[in-house]
Amino acid sequence: MAFGLKDFLAHPQDVYKIGGIGTVPIGQVETGVLKPGMLVTFAPVNITTEAKSVEMHHKALSEALLGDNVGFNVKNVSVKDLCRGNVAGDSKKDPPMEAAGFTAQTIILNHPGQISPGYVPVLDCHMLTLLASLLS
Repeated sequence: MAFGLKDFLAHPQDVYKIGGIGTVPIGQVETGVLKPGMLVTFAPVNITTEAKSVEMHHKALSEALLGDNVGFNVKNVSVKDLCRGNVAGDSKKDPPMEAAGFTAQTIILNHPGQISPGYVPVLDCHMLTLLASLLS
């Protein structure tokens, strides 16, 4: 599949409640295309809803493409249900799901002490910051 033509995926960097509009996640389209009327699933909270509208810089879009920083209005979802670190994806093609864990290759620069299994570094992954465990 060509770069940018995968299913829709975005990582909301923030979620706002806008009077007269409703709940609006803001973030960058990482892959695929987001269109008004699409069903979007948020993980790990497992909420599926319709993207009623898509906007960039206060202008309505017929579609948001790879790299676009957009806000999209979602139906019947409270601002308290979504947060930074969630993942939004196309619910019909390949909806995002919570992962029990993952394996990462890391590079540690300028660490003053010895690193061994059990070390707990802070990991930044897209819009999420979390504690990780070094197993080996």
